[in-house]
Amino acid sequence: MISMIKAVLFAAMMGAAAPLLAQTVAVKDAWIRGTVQGQSATGAFMELTGKSSARLVGAASPAAKVVEVHNMTMEKGVMKMFAVDGLDLPAGKPVRLAPGGYHVMLMELVRPLSAGEQVPLRLTFELANRQREILDLQVEVRDLKGQSARPASGGHHGH
Repeated sequence: MISMIKAVLFAAMMGAAAPLLAQTVAVKDAWIRGTVQGQSATGAFMELTGKSSARLVGAASPAAKVVEVHNMTMEKGVMKMFAVDGLDLPAGKPVRLAPGGYHVMLMELVRPLSAGEQVPLRLTFELANRQREILDLQVEVRDLKGQSARPASGGHHGH
């Protein structure tokens, strides 16, 4: 009986520790560009920093039927956008996903995305040991220029 109690306690402790172990990659300043009626795609942008080497290998969101990691380059004055199989995150070095470069592309949107709303976004990382790690985010939708709909903090409005 005591060994069963120890096993249950150990399992409970491991379950409680799992969320702490699951944060290999930190996400900063995540946002999605808002859309207009009839627009079927948009991008998500952020800064990713791995505590150890990792690779962004996938993404998903209920806001879009297709979500991919993309890159954008300019070739002879022509913009080329294409899916990539992953994005390396060197240990301790911030990697920016920004307009004009790497980003998460949300395609076949199920509805327009309005500034100020929060959209679920799931990122999948492959760690150095080949383990997969899932990170679920709630990402702010910003306006078409990338400006937040939230008022700047510290200011006094209406005075």
